[in-house]
Amino acid sequence: MFNDTVEGMTAPTQGVVRPFTGDALTALLSSAPRLLGLGEPTHGVEAFPELRNELFRHLVEHEGYRSIALESDCLSALIADAYVTHGTGTLDDALDRGLSHGFGASAANRELLRWMRAHNERRPAHERLRFYGFDGPLEMTGAASPGPALTALHDYLAAHLDLPWSRESLTGLLGPDERWACPDALMDAARSVGRTPEAGRLRLIADDLRAMLTSHAPHLTAVTSPDDFWHAGLRARTATGLLRYHAGLADTAPTRLGTIMALRATMMADNLDAVVRREARRGPTLAFAHNGHLQRDKSRVRFAGLPLEWWSAGAVMSTRLGDDYAFAASTFGTRGSDVPHPGSLEGMLSALPHARAVIDPGRLTEALGETPARRVPADHTYAPLDPDTTDRIDAIVFVREI
Repeated sequence: MFNDTVEGMTAPTQGVVRPFTGDALTALLSSAPRLLGLGEPTHGVEAFPELRNELFRHLVEHEGYRSIALESDCLSALIADAYVTHGTGTLDDALDRGLSHGFGASAANRELLRWMRAHNERRPAHERLRFYGFDGPLEMTGAASPGPALTALHDYLAAHLDLPWSRESLTGLLGPDERWACPDALMDAARSVGRTPEAGRLRLIADDLRAMLTSHAPHLTAVTSPDDFWHAGLRARTATGLLRYHAGLADTAPTRLGTIMALRATMMADNLDAVVRREARRGPTLAFAHNGHLQRDKSRVRFAGLPLEWWSAGAVMSTRLGDDYAFAASTFGTRGSDVPHPGSLEGMLSALPHARAVIDPGRLTEALGETPARRVPADHTYAPLDPDTTDRIDAIVFVREI
């Protein structure tokens, strides 16, 4: 256990552990990042988005943050953002249609959107908080059709440029959305339409449309608006990303599952990168997702009996941003009958007197006095921290019991 009592905070535990506050977490960051990732160890536990809300309020009120990005569908998030920035629609609709993966049912997410809307009502447009999703339009059992994103991009460009493709030709190649969103395609490549001749043609068109968006950026920004142009870029990224993802689903190689996990991480990283660039003049961004998506190391999981590994979105963003990216991982001790072994990292942290604590990973090993074991959880949806990689984390947030 800890060499000295944490309560007394005597050396070597002085400064290693503090009760959780926004100040305590940001004090561990070596510099003010442009993107701060806060990870959660599992989904569906309200303690972690509640903690996120508390941190985000602190960051907005004291650190100049003006945006938050969640592990949620990037296109659906436009609905939630319209609600918090302009009051468009209702809170219930923003939760129901603006968040994916079932996250709209979370009471903490409801409170987040409610608070952001109340905050924005009192401020001019340039100071208002923005809400983003940085995941692709993907669910565990399938991927959305690229049609909505691709046709919206086409319509934006066609209003101002002469295009060699008509909307009718695109819809003919796309076909009905249902043919793309086949849940069986995840496990059966033959059920995917991602490598049909039509899909191949669509990939070339999407790439050309995205190139046209870039090459005509000065004109398009001037005749529409920076926000409209940014939204067109979002749809371009989404269309090309989905077409790559569907091609990965149709791959018959043994590596196909690892490939689509990497493609999802790439979509996440590209969306985060675009958010950071858009928000550069307004302030930093808080990203919230599973630890596995935001960590600096490879993500690893067993799926359908196969070991999969890929570089996470956090690892990619760390490469792109360097010190402008920071990552805080969260974990917990006891969950019902799932009590961590005393020799595991979470078991040792459970000896802390604080119900919620912030820990300095760089000084943790010295404070513990021994190398902890990796926890073996009872719940397969929970990913414990790897004691061998805590030096790649800027802060650890520990919740003793959930």
